[in-house]
Order: sequence, then C-alpha cells, then structure tokens
Amino acid sequence: MSTTKEQQFSSSSTAIRVEPVQARSAARVNALLDAACATMHEFGYEQLTTAMVAEKAGASIGTVYRYFPDRVAVLQAVAARNLERTLEVLGQRLRSDAPASLAGSLEVAVDALVEVFRNEPGFRSLRVGDVLDIRPVASARGGNSEIARVIRDDAEQRAGLRLDSDARVAVESAVDVIDALLGRAFLRSDRGETSLIDEAKRIAALAVTGLA
Repeated sequence: MSTTKEQQFSSSSTAIRVEPVQARSAARVNALLDAACATMHEFGYEQLTTAMVAEKAGASIGTVYRYFPDRVAVLQAVAARNLERTLEVLGQRLRSDAPASLAGSLEVAVDALVEVFRNEPGFRSLRVGDVLDIRPVASARGGNSEIARVIRDDAEQRAGLRLDSDARVAVESAVDVIDALLGRAFLRSDRGETSLIDEAKRIAALAVTGLA
C-alpha cells in the first residue's frame, strides 16, 4: 500500500498516511493513540510531540510517521476516538436512563462525560478536540456539536419532545458550558471536583428551562 496518499482512519475525518486495514496495523495505530493519551494525561496536549508518542509506545519515530504526518494528525485522531467513545457512552446512558425532558437529558450527558473523563486517559486534556487551535477537518461541526446532536435526536425520536430552534440552540450552548465546567473539574483531579460537576448539571438545566 502506498504511503503517500492520505486516507481516512475509522470514522475520523483525520488524515493519516496508511489506512490500517489489517488487524495488526489497526492495533498498532491504537497503541500509538494510547501512548499519546497517556502522555497527554501527564503533560497536556500542548506539549505532546511525535517523539514523545514514539517513546511512550516503545516504537520508532518512523512508525509514528508511517501513520501520522505530524503531531496535529495525532491530536485529531485522538479527538476523533474520544468523540466516538463519548457518543457510545452517551447513547447507552440515554437508552438506559430514558430521560423524559431536556433537563434530564443534559443531566445524563454530564454523567456520561464524567464517566469518560474518569476512564479515558488524557481525555481531560484534549476531550473531543474542540480545544484545539488548529482543526483542519472536512466537517465544520465540532465534537460538542455532535454531542448536542445526539442529545437532541434522542429527545425528539425516543422521548417524543418537540424542539424548536431556540431549544436546539440551547442544547448546544449547554453542552459547551458542560464541557468547560467539567474541564475545570478534572483539571487536577482524576475523579473530578464534585462541586463543579454539580454546577455543570445546574447550569445545563437552567439553559433549557421552559423549552421542552
């Protein structure tokens, strides 16, 4: 397979140099992303380099560059994987908790995000990628917008709520607030500061009060 044509990895819009179509290659890519996450958990995404990823993974720098052209591509791939895992946890919780209101849906979203913060190394640094200053992706939608979309779709399709344009904007704004507050809650704590987690739920509920 050629290593000059940029191709897509999984559902991510992030370009990497070789598409990991074989299980061994996919496992190698995931190992590199795991190494990046472990490094970010300790140092933050701002300091991440491809050399740090290679060292943490016990791989050569050439192996990293085989799949990722630069550090931005690594960060984008991690963000895409983080978003995929976040949406999976969120979807499962929405189905199991079956909230009947937008406020309830947002409370479930906070709990889902807290679970991901606690279980995914490095998530507190990069999250779903909206913190990146450089985000050259094919879609204009950010990670938080995708989270808001899942919440809105569940509210309309499962709970049967009718959301007007104000309600839809409010959900997206609430998700941005949740992201900011949980980012602070987990800044120096692997478990998260309870007061800030509770505040995220309170402010999110206020954002949609009276809308649905």
